[in-house]
Amino acid sequence: MKKTLIKNIGKIIGIVPEGKLRKEGAEMEEVETLEDAWLLIEGEKIHSFGSGEPPAGLSSGEHTVRTIDAGGGYVMPAFCDSHTHIVYAGSRYGEFRDKINGLSYEQIAERGGGILNSADLLRETPEEELFRQSLERAVEVMHKGTGALEIKSGYGLDTENELKMLRVIRRLKAALPVEIRATFLGAHAVGRAYTGRQGEYVDMVCHEMLPAVAAEGLADFVDVFCDRGFFTPEETLQILDAAQMYGLRGKIHANELAVSGGVQAGVSRNALSVDHLEQTAQAEIDALKGTETMPTMLPGASFFSRLPYGQAKNFIRSGLAVALASDYNPGSSPSGDMRFVMALGCIQMRLTPEEAFNACTLNSAYAMGISRTVGSVTAGKLANLIVTVPLPDLAFIPYSHHTPFISRVILKGDIQS
Repeated sequence: MKKTLIKNIGKIIGIVPEGKLRKEGAEMEEVETLEDAWLLIEGEKIHSFGSGEPPAGLSSGEHTVRTIDAGGGYVMPAFCDSHTHIVYAGSRYGEFRDKINGLSYEQIAERGGGILNSADLLRETPEEELFRQSLERAVEVMHKGTGALEIKSGYGLDTENELKMLRVIRRLKAALPVEIRATFLGAHAVGRAYTGRQGEYVDMVCHEMLPAVAAEGLADFVDVFCDRGFFTPEETLQILDAAQMYGLRGKIHANELAVSGGVQAGVSRNALSVDHLEQTAQAEIDALKGTETMPTMLPGASFFSRLPYGQAKNFIRSGLAVALASDYNPGSSPSGDMRFVMALGCIQMRLTPEEAFNACTLNSAYAMGISRTVGSVTAGKLANLIVTVPLPDLAFIPYSHHTPFISRVILKGDIQS
């Protein structure tokens, strides 16, 4: 089994004990570190780590051990991004002008733009070309330090093209060392062919799309856009109940445009996460207390679309966990840079660097069901790591948010950059 020793580490950050799957409330301020350290990788996994000199027998003179000199930089877990739409065709730069001219997300959608524009482009794009474009985006975010991605469908809006998207996600899983989870989002919008017949479209999602997705084993989760102008809480529950028949757990788009009832709908069906949450009240916080559902906020969408930022501080002060994700998509958040997401968490949401770090690593891993295997520096977890250049403090990462800070990205024990 191949072994890799990382030595001369200035500081390991993000150490979490085995079995700790998420951080809640005051715990989100805690980031355990180890100075003057070394870390040993065996195969794809973290084997051990410690401070001072590495144990005897792990020197660079032992030919079976590859050695990486961190040069005083940090070693931290790779970012985890639990909400993306990176499988899409083309772009929506034309709508960028509409946004600049003052049109809202809803106004663009009412004009037939938004998600429906992406659906039109996707249907015209062959699978091979869709895979090529999506692979390029996935490789880009991998080199920026993302080691785990959740990717949604939702630009097909008919059975054939939803399956095409999910097959592309499956190909990305096979092509990359990134941990990828696939989410079926047939209920992202009502396809053009069903305009004015939303109930029939929901029935089609439940009785045609879901069985086809399940038959090919293409999805890990099911998502619904439960918000004003999209799907109602009742329709959301109908889809989640149908998904449970196929063993697929829910992940909900909720409260981006209005207080929609989507959080409560998701919690009632034990959704793994409820995402967006730009518009929330105390009722949403109360609904999430004591549940297994991870509230996930998407500051990149708030930044690009000039929406309110989620009230992450209020959630944390109420004892809840919070995850942050990029929402990488062509219309409302065309970036998957999780370092920038962390910075927005600090600058715009007033999270401390420690809270934002936990939200972008362990908690985001939890929000895609993989915090047992990624999201922290823990013996036995996958060696999905960022080796940084020498840094003065964890806070430098979000503070100087576009100054290069990565020396190497290591995924499943192999150096990627």
